[in-house]
Amino acid sequence: MQKTVNILNKRARFDYEILERYDAGIVLAGSEIKSIRLGKASIAESFCEFHGHELFAINTNIEEYAFSRSFSHAPKSERKLLLNKKELKSLLKSVQNQGLTIVPLRMFTNEKGIAKLEIGLCRGKKNYDKRETMKERDSKRDIDRIKKIYK
Repeated sequence: MQKTVNILNKRARFDYEILERYDAGIVLAGSEIKSIRLGKASIAESFCEFHGHELFAINTNIEEYAFSRSFSHAPKSERKLLLNKKELKSLLKSVQNQGLTIVPLRMFTNEKGIAKLEIGLCRGKKNYDKRETMKERDSKRDIDRIKKIYK
């Protein structure tokens, strides 16, 4: 198993403008932590949603652990996120009033081996913003190629 796990959601950085970041704990069942430590998880299509005053991660895919016997879990079930009450209230207010979105950015394990989910309070980018991001990325790649040739 890996010591540190760092599963990224690259699509979120392209589709959204990230305003605030929070680190949230995840309520896991059974052998899910073992699958995460093996890197068998995906947050590419994931988003967060409030049910009452609790925050849940929807569409987070954690594959079943191959060596588990009886306690297998559903790969795409809703998973409760653990945040402080003050953070939950501010997120709920931002989502309801300003129409912002909460998107998982990164799943990682801390130094104690506990799985965490970095979530971001995001605003969706317009098409022209996305094109601008692609232009900047392409120009940076071209500059790096030219620098590499003349070194």
